[in-house]
Parts: sequence; C-alpha cells; structure tokens
Amino acid sequence: MGEPQGRFVGMEKPVCLISSTTPGDLQVEKEALDILNSIRQPVLVVAIVDMYCTGKSYLMNRLAGKQKGFSLGSTIQSETKGIWMWCVPHPRRDDQTLVLLDTEGLGDVEKGDQTHDTWIFYLAVLLSSTFVYNSMGTINKSLMSMLYVTELTDHIKVKLSKEEGEEMSSGFFPTFVWEVRDFCLELKIDGKAITADQYLEDSLKLIKGNSIYAEYCNSPRECIRKYFPTRKCFVFNPPASNEKLRNEEKLTDADLETAFVRQTLEFCSYIFKQSKEKTMTGGLRVTGQMLGNLAAMYVEAIRSGSVPCLENAVAALSKIENTAVVEESFAFYRQLLGERVKLPTETQEELSSVHDGCLKEALQLFMNRSFKDEGQAFQKDLMERIKEEYDGKCSENAVASQLHCTALLQQLWGKLDTASFMRPGGYADNRVQLDSIIQTYRATPRKGVQAEQALEIFMKDNNDLGSSILKADRDLTEQDKKLKAEGARAEMEKFKAEVARKEQEDTAKRLEDAERAHEENQRQLIEKMERDRKAILEESQLILDRRLEEQRALLEEDQKKKADKMNGEIEMLQNEIKQLKIFPWNFGCVLF
Repeated sequence: MGEPQGRFVGMEKPVCLISSTTPGDLQVEKEALDILNSIRQPVLVVAIVDMYCTGKSYLMNRLAGKQKGFSLGSTIQSETKGIWMWCVPHPRRDDQTLVLLDTEGLGDVEKGDQTHDTWIFYLAVLLSSTFVYNSMGTINKSLMSMLYVTELTDHIKVKLSKEEGEEMSSGFFPTFVWEVRDFCLELKIDGKAITADQYLEDSLKLIKGNSIYAEYCNSPRECIRKYFPTRKCFVFNPPASNEKLRNEEKLTDADLETAFVRQTLEFCSYIFKQSKEKTMTGGLRVTGQMLGNLAAMYVEAIRSGSVPCLENAVAALSKIENTAVVEESFAFYRQLLGERVKLPTETQEELSSVHDGCLKEALQLFMNRSFKDEGQAFQKDLMERIKEEYDGKCSENAVASQLHCTALLQQLWGKLDTASFMRPGGYADNRVQLDSIIQTYRATPRKGVQAEQALEIFMKDNNDLGSSILKADRDLTEQDKKLKAEGARAEMEKFKAEVARKEQEDTAKRLEDAERAHEENQRQLIEKMERDRKAILEESQLILDRRLEEQRALLEEDQKKKADKMNGEIEMLQNEIKQLKIFPWNFGCVLF
C-alpha cells in the first residue's frame, strides 16, 4: 500500500468540471470529480481566461499535446460554457499530473450576466497554480477588461475574521501569465528593444496623480501587481489568415505562421518547465482528489450566496484529507503487520520488533500526508487505533501459541498408555517418561509466547494423575510417597514461578512497546513540525520580499502614500518571521 503515487494515465478528451447551464447557476460535474478523485499525485493546474472569442483554446490543446480537444470556436459565439477540464500526465515530471482548465469567454453579450463572469474568473484564480489571461492587441488596451481583479477582496476571503489593516496575502494566488494575441507592434520603449516581460511590467506602472481617471486606470494595475507578484508575458503574432482560421482545428504547424509556432512552443516550454504544482498555505501540495474537493467547496459557497473563504476551505480540506489518511495509515499498518508476522511468534520481542517497524512506516505515511491537524487530534486517533490493533495482535498471538502448545503436549503425551503405570514401580517410570516429554517439548521450536503457561497447565493435569499413580505404587512406603508428593508440589510451584516471571517480562515488554511508540510518534511529530515551520517561514519571507519589492516600486513611481499604507502589513510579516525564528514551536502545534 504506502503513499499512493501512481502515474495518471490521462484523458482522451476534456470533460466539464463546472457547468453553467443557466447564467449564475454553477454546478460541479460528477464525472469530472470522479476523475480528480482517481488522481493521487500532486497537480499542476493551468487555467486560462479571456474575453470571448480570442482563441485561447488552441494553446490549451497544445499543452495537452493534441491538435484538438477543447472547442476552438471559429464564429463569434462563445463555445465553452462553464469550466472544462483536461487531465494529462505531465510531459516532464513523472510525479505530477497536468490539469488544464478552459473557461468560457468573459463578456459574452448573449449572457449579459456580469456576476456569472466574475465567478468564472475567480474560480479560475482559486483553482489554478498558473493563471493565464489571454487578450488581443495590446496590454494597455486590455487592462480595463481586467477590472474583475479589482474586486478580488470582495469575492474571496483568506480568513473568516480579517484583522484591521490586514491585507489579502499574495501567497494564496497563482503565477500570472499574460499572453497577448495578434500582437503587431515592435517590443521597444524609447527606441530600445525590450522583452515581453518588460513590456508587461511597463504596462503595469501606475499613472501619476490623484484624479478619478488615474485611480480608475491604476486600480487593476495595483491589484495585478499585489496579488500576482510572479508574472510572465508572451506576445503572439497572428497565427494565419482569417480564411485559414475558419478551419483552425484542421490546421497543422505547416499551415501556421512560423513566428506563431515558435511563440507557441516557447509558451508551452515555460509552462512545462517553470510552472509549479498547486499548493496551499504552509506548502501543502494539492492532489487531484484535493482539487476536486476544493472545486466542490468553492462552488457550494457561491451557490449558497456566501464568499469563498480560503481558511474555511483549508479547514474543511484538512478534515477530509486527515480522516482519509488516518484510514489509509491504519490500513497500511494492519497490512504490514499481517504480512510480516507469522503467528505464533517465538517471543514477545519478535512481535514487538515487527510492530515497531510497521508503526514507523504507518506514521511516516500519516506525517507526509496530513496537514493542519490542530492539537494532533487525527494523529492521536491513529495512535489509539494502532495500539488497539497491536494489543489485539498480542492476544491473537497468545491464543495461537496456547493452541499450538496444547496440541503439541497432547500429541507427545498421547503416545503413552497411562493405565500401564498403575503398578508397582509405575511412579518412577511415569516420572522418567514425563521428564522425557518435557525435554522434547522444550526442544521443539516456534512454540510461541504461551509455551510455559501451556506447560504449567499440562503439569497440573499430570500432577493429578501422578497422585493416583503414586497411591497405586506398592513398591513405595508411605514415607516415600509423602516425600515424592512434596517433591511434585515443589516442582509445580517452580513451574508457576517461571510462568509468573514470563508474564511479568511480557507485560514489561508491552509497556516498553507503548513507550517506544510514544517516542517514535514524538520524534516524527517534531520532524514534521520543523518541516512545517520552515515551509511557513519560507512562505512568509517570500511574501515579505514581494511586499518590499512592491513598496520600492511604488516609491519609484512617486506613490508615497500608497507605499506608506503597506508599512503595517510589512511590519506584521517581519514580526511573524521573527517569532518563527526565535520560538520555532509556537506556530499552532501542540505536543502531547
């Protein structure tokens, strides 16, 4: 079993992930959820959004390695409704699955529903790790259509209760890729050649002044810079003549402009090489199964009239995932224990040693997959279930040993005719045979942990028979019989003492097992807490660096008031980083 990391085989064609049969009515489709539930690998999610009929689906098909799949649409009507999904193996990373999300074109006049378009836009942002915005012509011309981004804080919450002055963290948002189609200008500023990335950054510079027009123009620029600190730009020449584009799905690279083909290859190469897997706070890697749960939660929040909350989503996701990983880790422990233990074990130490190894591996699986286990509630549940299973296995081991030993003693004793000892001299012969049986029994391997207990019961039963034989032995005087009886009782007490000692040792061993299990649990918990701390510290440092960079940019653009407004968030991040460095364990985890 272990941690499931099987490579996803891929889909033949896209399916609808979130349907939009009527404006404003969003629904997650079961077929798509079933596909995502089967993907246990981390996913790299690329979502593309544009104004309708700007040719974005062609690029998504190329990312999937296909000529067709997502509907291209060669007319003025928007072909894609809702959000469509295509999952394919990542072409360069065996441990990841590429999930492509194609959204319906925004601003379709036939729908006339701005709210619906807004939610499609935000769902693409929420679900993706790379968010691609496709536009035509030039960036400046398209910036006003990006006004959706100015309302991010109204439509997405990071926390349930937002503290005063706290801003939405950019750590939750995907890499932003702006692709400009049918770009016919030269990439130059003041006569100097620039890159597409420099073109984007220049377009996002704020307009000076405090006029209403300046605020209107700056609003989308500020939001893109703030919420999408990792940005990339691609410009594309026209792909072919309008006549050819009417049959775009039938076109091959030979039918397209050479520059456009090259630019498409550069775009795909960037996505494959640079785009990262979908993560959530603390560096949690999102699997396909988790992505499906997130989509369902976000859509349900929208349908209920509330605002999707990332903190809520993470909490709900942690409950779903932690419950599942407890079941998987416990099943993994049971499987390993069943495979590695042959009952009865020779000693308690043998069973204990196997238990230690199985516990360690099951805990490792849990630690790798669990997240936000507040107060280690799920971890405690797993440890209790493992302890109960181990205790049950110890009892099962004892029963198996008892049955095996009893059968062996009956087999050895059953060869004798006990009636033949009821004669003069019979008691001595009986003792000789009994000693021989005990020696043979003790020399027989794999009797298990109940060997002495089974022998004690056997000796007690034989002691009663021995008393009868002793009375019938006419060769012995009454004094001899009395001495022999006392010797038999002393021997019986010796057996009882040995059994008591063995039981005490096994009990002590079980207590040691529990203590070692606790120590292993603590060791792995501390290691996980350290990994989590480093991930949070790295995430906080990255956000701080981005905020400082944005503040410097604002100062360079003579936007001092806006730069000063960022001081509160910067100070908060600096204090958080300081606390994580000084008090490494004070970040929500509780040792037990």
